[in-house]
Amino acid sequence: MKYNPCFHLISLLWVQCFIVCSSAITVRNLTTDQFALVQFKDGIVDPQNVLANSWKTSTSVCKWVGVSCGLIHERVVALNLRNLNLAGTIPPQIGNLSFLLSLDLGGNHFYGHLPKELGHLHRLKVLRLSLNGLNGEIPSWLGNLHRVKMLKIRNNNFTGTIPQTLVNMFNLEILNLGYNRLFGQVPSSIFRMTSLKEIWVDHNSLSGSLPEDLCHHLPKLEILLLSANNLSGNIPSSVGKCSNLQWLYLSINKFSGTIPRNIGNLTQLKELYLGGNNLEGEIPEEIGNLVSLEMLNIQVIEGLTGRIPTCIFNISSLKLIDLSNNSLSGTLPDDLCHHLPKLEELYLDSNEFGGIIPTSIWNSTTLRSISLSDNILEGMLFPF
Repeated sequence: MKYNPCFHLISLLWVQCFIVCSSAITVRNLTTDQFALVQFKDGIVDPQNVLANSWKTSTSVCKWVGVSCGLIHERVVALNLRNLNLAGTIPPQIGNLSFLLSLDLGGNHFYGHLPKELGHLHRLKVLRLSLNGLNGEIPSWLGNLHRVKMLKIRNNNFTGTIPQTLVNMFNLEILNLGYNRLFGQVPSSIFRMTSLKEIWVDHNSLSGSLPEDLCHHLPKLEILLLSANNLSGNIPSSVGKCSNLQWLYLSINKFSGTIPRNIGNLTQLKELYLGGNNLEGEIPEEIGNLVSLEMLNIQVIEGLTGRIPTCIFNISSLKLIDLSNNSLSGTLPDDLCHHLPKLEELYLDSNEFGGIIPTSIWNSTTLRSISLSDNILEGMLFPF
C-alpha cells in the first residue's frame, strides 16, 4: 500500500480536533458547575456572607468554601454547607452538578419541597438534609438515585407516605427518615434491600404491621429503629435472622403478642428496646443468649408475667435493665449484681416481686440509679 499524504493529513487533523474538543468539553463542564453554584448562592439567604465572601469567580471553584473537586476529573464532587445558617428553598440548579457524590446541607434553615432536579444526581452516594425545615411528601424521584449510599432526611417536617420507589436504591446502605411526619405503612419492599445496614424511621406516624419475613433479606442490617410510631401486630419471629443486628428499637408502638424466642439468636445485639407496647407473656429464657447486650428495656404496662430468667443477670455487659411497670413476680436472686460489673441503672418498680431485697445491690460500685418501689419487697433502702 502506497503512502497517502491526504490520509495522513486527515488523521492528524482529527487527532488535533479531538484534543481541542475534549479540552473544550472539560472547560465547559467545570464552567457549568461554577455557574450552577453561583445560581445556587443567588437563590438563598446567606446572612453571614460565608458564600458571598468565598464564592468569587476570580478564584477556582475548587477552592470555594464547602466545595471539593475530583482529582481525576476536575469536577465538583462534594458540597458541604452544613451549619452555615443558610435559608430559603433548595435551588433547582443544584441538579446540574452532575458529578456530585456527596451533598450535605444539614443544620440550616432550608424549607419547602425538595426540587425534583436532585433526582438528576445519579452519582450521589451521600445525601444529608437533616435539621432543616423541609416539608411535603418524600418525593418519588428519590428512587432515581441508584448509587446512593446514605439517605438522611432527619428532623424535618416531611409529611406523606414512604414511596415504593425507594427500593430502586439497590446500593443504599443507610436509610434515615427519622423525626418527620411520615404516615402509612413501611413498604415491605424496603426490607428486601439486601445492602441496607441501617434503617431509621423512628418518630413518625407510621402504621400497619411488619412483614413476617422481616429479616430474610437483610443480611447486613446492624441498626433497626422503628420506635415512636403506630406500628401494630406481632413482632415477626424472623427478627432472629438479622444476625448482625446491634440496635433493635421497637418501643412506643402498639405491638402485641409475645416476645419471639429466636430473638436470642441476635448475639451481636447491644441495645434492645421493646417498652411502650402491648406485649404479654413471659420473658423468654433465650434473651440470656444476648451476650453482648448493654441496654435492656421491656417496660410494658402490666404486660409481662412470670419470673425474670436468672440467666439475664449473667449478661456481664449489661449497663441498664428496665423491666418496670409489668406484672413480673417471684423473688430476686441474692447474687443479682455479682455478675453485672457494668450495671449502672436498674428499674424493677411496679411489679409483683416479693421476698428480700438482694444485698448484692448495696455492694455494687457501678450502680447509680435504682427503683424497686411498688413491689412486695422487704429490706432497708440504701441511700444512694
